[in-house]
Amino acid sequence: MSARGVLRRLVRVEEGEGPVLAWSFLYFFFLLSSYYVIRPLRDAMGLSGSESQLTWLYMGTLVGTLLANPVLGALVSRFPRRVFVPIVYHVLAANLVLFWALLYSSSGERQLQVARVFFVWVSVFNLFAVSLFWGFMADLFRSEQGKRLFGFIGMGGTLGAVVGAALTVSLARSLGPVQLLLVAAALLQGAIYCVRRLSRLPARDGTGTESAEAPPGHGIWSGIRRVATSPYLLGICLFMLFYSISSTFIYFQQARIVRAAFQDSASRTAFFAQVDLLVNLLTLSVQCFFTGRILLAIGIGATLAALPAITMGGLAALALEPLTSTVLGLQVIRRSAEFALVRPAREVLFTVVTREEKYTAKSLIDTFVYRGGDALGALLDRGLALAGLGAAAIASAFLPVAAGWVVLAALLGRTQARRARGAAAS
Repeated sequence: MSARGVLRRLVRVEEGEGPVLAWSFLYFFFLLSSYYVIRPLRDAMGLSGSESQLTWLYMGTLVGTLLANPVLGALVSRFPRRVFVPIVYHVLAANLVLFWALLYSSSGERQLQVARVFFVWVSVFNLFAVSLFWGFMADLFRSEQGKRLFGFIGMGGTLGAVVGAALTVSLARSLGPVQLLLVAAALLQGAIYCVRRLSRLPARDGTGTESAEAPPGHGIWSGIRRVATSPYLLGICLFMLFYSISSTFIYFQQARIVRAAFQDSASRTAFFAQVDLLVNLLTLSVQCFFTGRILLAIGIGATLAALPAITMGGLAALALEPLTSTVLGLQVIRRSAEFALVRPAREVLFTVVTREEKYTAKSLIDTFVYRGGDALGALLDRGLALAGLGAAAIASAFLPVAAGWVVLAALLGRTQARRARGAAAS
């Protein structure tokens, strides 16, 4: 069977969509391979201090996103996407090289300080890089196309994540974690090349690949106003808060268990890389055969509702069996569902908003709101720990939140469908 025949079995590609789909797939591949090379290093560095320091690192990440959003808003308001998207990635790649130099030339307390800054920076890097990617995709594709194609595009990112995690697993001990920063910087250049190729594609009727030379935004304050005055965007904000707060609870439980189980940084890095590798292998299997079909069959709302159900079960499992094997199983199942199903469904929500909302408002939600939930979750976790409440209390308290989260998912799915029908009719 030809490569085109195999592709058509995996995803329903219509006339004119092939080139933009292929370059979008490669764009996400290089982007996530770069991130997953450094993600285990970040997680290992996060365990180099005390639990209270980890809480402050989350607060630092919130501050970082708050500072970075106006910069992105300024770029979006002044340049078309073919200009500001490569600028952002070039700056991120240069920062990777800078951190390599600082970590390589320092030791002791100074290296620990650099590592803390690096933890914050990687957390900010991930959110802005991926949010910018999906904003670009929402600008290229319509709602119906997103349901068909976003799962396949996400598969490109999953393959990149597998490659990045595998590189870290194989090289973390022999090459050394710090040297991997240069590998990540090189992979990011591949993403930039894909952005340039997407920007050069000729316009095709029905594909959404118009050159879009006009700057799509009017600055960060315009994005804030649009979020504050839109019930739809506020609903997405609330969905993101539920997700990030619950993720933080799970992350802190993971940190406690892994810190106790592994004593050295290399072993912790290898464990986190193993989790990432298993997550992405399972995600790849689901994306390859099921994502597009599930989104079309059950709709956006039902797909989004899977996340609160899995989260509730995972928190209960951690309360009963706080072991590394439980952490491994929970992270593999939850993150695989997030990447393979929930994330594509959540990105389809943005195919029915304005171009400015796809960049400025979306960036605000994906970064500041997300990290705001992280910071709130870290503070809540710290407060529960000081009050002597453990994982069982957290799981019990999450029950009403999970119920509200499911209702919110259904409402968002219904509103998205209504907007998509209106856009198609007009």
